[in-house]
Amino acid sequence: MYGTAPTRRDVLATLAAAGAVGLLPEQGAAAAADRSIRPFTVKVPQAAIDDLRGRIAVTRWPTKELVDDRSQGVQLATLRALARYWTSEHDWRKCEARLNALPQFITKVDGVDIHFIHVRSRHENALPLIMTHGWPGSVVELLDTVAPLTDPTAHDGNPEDAFHLVLPSLPGYG
Repeated sequence: MYGTAPTRRDVLATLAAAGAVGLLPEQGAAAAADRSIRPFTVKVPQAAIDDLRGRIAVTRWPTKELVDDRSQGVQLATLRALARYWTSEHDWRKCEARLNALPQFITKVDGVDIHFIHVRSRHENALPLIMTHGWPGSVVELLDTVAPLTDPTAHDGNPEDAFHLVLPSLPGYG
């Protein structure tokens, strides 16, 4: 009656086009603001990492909770394990290297510098896809999706399933 059903590609293209409307340049004085897209590399100074580890190490811990479940919130043992992970186990430089292996940029939106990762697929008809992280979170939680989405054929997928990705770091979320 209405012809053939739309393909997955048709639906995604329509959704991408509809979502892109919000990305159109504003008119007026705000449009005059610097909207250049600048390359970005993560370079966390060792002093900042040492400072964070030091502040975590001197945490004044509360007394143990009065119950054996989480009804009073996160249990002290869980918080201590998390603090121990961040001070002695998390490899900041490995995370930095994973981020820096991808093309990263910064641009100004409403006067705020916004970081984003932009990975183009090698597949000619890849669709654009903006993926956002949740709260609390960061683009780091999306890194494992980049290769399968931009190069599905390397992951037993089809070229028509490829995407060009934009992964913005949402301000205040991480």
